[in-house]
Amino acid sequence: MLNKKDRAILSELQRDSRLTMQQLAEKVGMSSSACWRRVRSLEESGVIDRYAVIVNPAKAGFSLSSMTLVSLARHEERSVENFIKEVMRHPEVLECFATSGEADFHLRVVVEDINAYNKFLDDFIFRIPGVSQVRSNIVLKEIKADTALPL
Repeated sequence: MLNKKDRAILSELQRDSRLTMQQLAEKVGMSSSACWRRVRSLEESGVIDRYAVIVNPAKAGFSLSSMTLVSLARHEERSVENFIKEVMRHPEVLECFATSGEADFHLRVVVEDINAYNKFLDDFIFRIPGVSQVRSNIVLKEIKADTALPL
């Protein structure tokens, strides 16, 4: 369970992971060495999974995002494992969730444009054995895209 200091550290790192240990310690009211030990403990326990840079997709040339819903014909272990293995090989798929309800998987796909998305579907999704249905919801406007947990 996270304590108040851990939550403060995580909140600050979610805002700016480039803070020096001294800056972070000052923001959370700790000594640098105590703060470093807490951060190290959060990393070792897996609470801090990794550090990353958030790239603006449009400015990097990726103007199309889709929420792609995929249903499998059968839910046999081999079909599911194959689908997951194939998804993991495609960097266009930024997120993949196994879900209940309308579809078996929800994918967040980011590509350059509609032609690239069509190629993604034709050359990849439609060729995976066991895929029975694909529905695409093209993102028209991003309203909120946050990565920080509400600590």
